[in-house]
Amino acid sequence: MSTNPEPTIDTAFPAAIAAGQINGAVLLATNTDDTFNYTAALGQRTLLSGEKRPQQLDDILYLASATKLLATIAALQAVEDGLLTLDDEIPSTIAPELSASNLTVLNKDATETVPAERGITLAMLLTHTSGISYDFLVPRLSKWRQENEPPLAEDARRPVEEAFRYPLGFQPGTGWMYGPGLDWAGRIVERVRGETLGEAVRKRITGPLGIAEEEVQFYPVKGEKVRERMVDLNEHDPEGLGQAVTGSPGSPNKRSQGDFGGHGGFMSGEGYIKLLRALLKNDGTLLRPETVESMFQNQIRPEAEVNFQATLNGPAGGFFRLGVDAGKKLGHGYGGLLTLEDLDNWYGQHTLTWGGGLTLTWFADRKTGLAGFCAVQASLPLPIDVPAATELKQVFRRDVFRKYAASKL
Repeated sequence: MSTNPEPTIDTAFPAAIAAGQINGAVLLATNTDDTFNYTAALGQRTLLSGEKRPQQLDDILYLASATKLLATIAALQAVEDGLLTLDDEIPSTIAPELSASNLTVLNKDATETVPAERGITLAMLLTHTSGISYDFLVPRLSKWRQENEPPLAEDARRPVEEAFRYPLGFQPGTGWMYGPGLDWAGRIVERVRGETLGEAVRKRITGPLGIAEEEVQFYPVKGEKVRERMVDLNEHDPEGLGQAVTGSPGSPNKRSQGDFGGHGGFMSGEGYIKLLRALLKNDGTLLRPETVESMFQNQIRPEAEVNFQATLNGPAGGFFRLGVDAGKKLGHGYGGLLTLEDLDNWYGQHTLTWGGGLTLTWFADRKTGLAGFCAVQASLPLPIDVPAATELKQVFRRDVFRKYAASKL
């Protein structure tokens, strides 16, 4: 009996481009000692003028939630410098908004709020256990906002402090829900550093990796030469909001004022893979070795574990598991989802992974010694083909491991 072979990058991506499901893709992978490097720039991007050009590896990409890794590292650097701590409640002198006296928690039926029992820690922000949740993922929070907040004026923008001032979804530290904790972490870095998050990232993260300063930005992207390389700056997204990544005309960038560590970043895939390889090498370029080790350890505390596992295996669990089957042992490190067991012919134990919007994904597998970055370039105008993008991300995640194994034969 014959079986169908698993789809590969070499077959699935060109087929999706030919079918008009996507415009192109930027794919990169590398290993710890830099002896394996896989790169592919496929398809085309469309300029603001409507002109089409071949996709390039150095095209500037909207990272969406892949920005969170940058903000995580910036926050951990602040901890190493003695400006913040991970497990103490964030002092009111730094972030009074996150002190217990200024926080409320929405009850289960969205009828009332109760006081928070404690303040929020930086570790909670980095692991999505603070109770600060994306309201679009929690219906009762959306309901509360609709009933209690006036609509935002057209073209109005808000800083982090105003964008996420609604109640918590649960008592701090007692649950897990994906949310804007990294936006808050980035804002706290700004307060203790006395500079913007973008400045901190360029000075302490991407600069040491040899990435040009102008190639790492937060919305809005500045400089015509850089803007000309933006994948999503075209006639369907003239502001470069990143609609082809988020799949929505209401991109969070449209409402954001300042540098948002949860979603606002732009850089090239070539730059991002340098970041991932630095985590594989763990040579002290970005963080102390022990700090990097902590990123790849499960940081979900016991009081949040039951809710975390229930969420992973709930209705939205497929989105949060990033291609990993239900029932596998998973945790959350500093920076993303964490595998807690080896997966057959795939991720090794303690692989860190996350993504951005509907079209980006990344992983860093220190046990196997492989890291990868995949940016699918969805077709505009909206709606984008979400099933196609989801399948292609998974093809990349699996096939790049086969290519790596084959390279060692």
